[in-house]
Amino acid sequence: MAVKTSLKENISIALQSIAGNRLRTSLTSLIIAIGIMALVGILTALEGVKTSVNNAFAGLGANSFTIQNRGSDLNFGNGGHRKVYPPISYEQADQFKKKFNLPVLTSVNLQVSGTAVAKYNDKKTNPNLSVEGTNENYLITSGYKLAFGRNFSASELEHGESVVIIGNEIKKRLFKDDDAINKSIFIGANKFRVIGVFASKGSSAGFGGDKFCVIPVLRAKQVIASSKPSFTVVVMVNTPGALDATIGEATSLFRNVRDLHVSNDNNFEIERSDSIQQELSGQLTGITLGGAAIGLITLIGAAIGLMNIMLVSVTERTREIGLRKALGATPAIIRKQFLIEAIVICMIGGIAGIILGMAIGNLIAVSISGSFVAPWGWLFGAIVLCTVIGLVSGFYPAKKASRLDPVEALRYE
Repeated sequence: MAVKTSLKENISIALQSIAGNRLRTSLTSLIIAIGIMALVGILTALEGVKTSVNNAFAGLGANSFTIQNRGSDLNFGNGGHRKVYPPISYEQADQFKKKFNLPVLTSVNLQVSGTAVAKYNDKKTNPNLSVEGTNENYLITSGYKLAFGRNFSASELEHGESVVIIGNEIKKRLFKDDDAINKSIFIGANKFRVIGVFASKGSSAGFGGDKFCVIPVLRAKQVIASSKPSFTVVVMVNTPGALDATIGEATSLFRNVRDLHVSNDNNFEIERSDSIQQELSGQLTGITLGGAAIGLITLIGAAIGLMNIMLVSVTERTREIGLRKALGATPAIIRKQFLIEAIVICMIGGIAGIILGMAIGNLIAVSISGSFVAPWGWLFGAIVLCTVIGLVSGFYPAKKASRLDPVEALRYE
């Protein structure tokens, strides 16, 4: 009971001291608030951007991988060129698609051109269109949606008919506000009927943005200039957790499709679509650590300022400390009083800093196309950090106050 009473009295005396020195308390709390605000604000903004990036990649086929004949890494022993394996034939790609029985979506693609020109009557585009052959799963595996029209039918894919789905940029260039569906256009020297228009993604979708079009993969095989084109296979899984296991199964099956012996290395490359996301997440993690370091440096300065102010408080209240000791207060009670005072000041500044930090951080995140988040882990961490700063900053002043000689303290002017 004595301990509880002593603690209650210490808290009461600490609060009275804080209330009696409002200017000093406000300035000290402001220093702590600025440090916490910088820490929470930076981390909240980065958390919002990271959440937005993850959501964006989740809608762009991030849970997928591509089987291709070109390596993605530079080979410095070969003049800096990427590894190039034997072409993947349509038969191999199609065989893989038919035999891969896991619950996935598979598209077989063929890049026809990256410098094509589309024409409609007297209008034409610049020679920078990307033309790709694919199948009915392209929309889902690539993360695109249709603004108008429809997807390829089974008959069109089976017979390699001359139909095309065009990007929004091509539609605006050739048709402006007119309906493009069922209109015939020329792509190079080949005539195609427009059956769909992709919804716009803008330049953020990658190089070329909306300046692209897709045709049935068999039709692409007919119009491509290369005599031995190499096809790519894109496999999309239902959940990110199944990606690694699916890649393992796909690797095993494709080795069989390519007739590779057990002792032979893979002569194809598997590239994960989330590799860019992982790289960007790694960079954001580095920025987060940098932001946390900046906030912590600010807090160290705030802690030093709090310690100095508490030392001044001890000096100003020397007679009060001597009187309390003369009335029976032990060094432990005096020490607890000053420690509680330091912690309360830190908590006042910390709560204000958390509110301001969340507001500013989310404002920055939303203004750069991020999303609103409440980083609860960092918020609870900030509260714990405030408590630690109060203990560390108040320890030396509290120890100094507890060691004052009561007689000398009462004679202090």
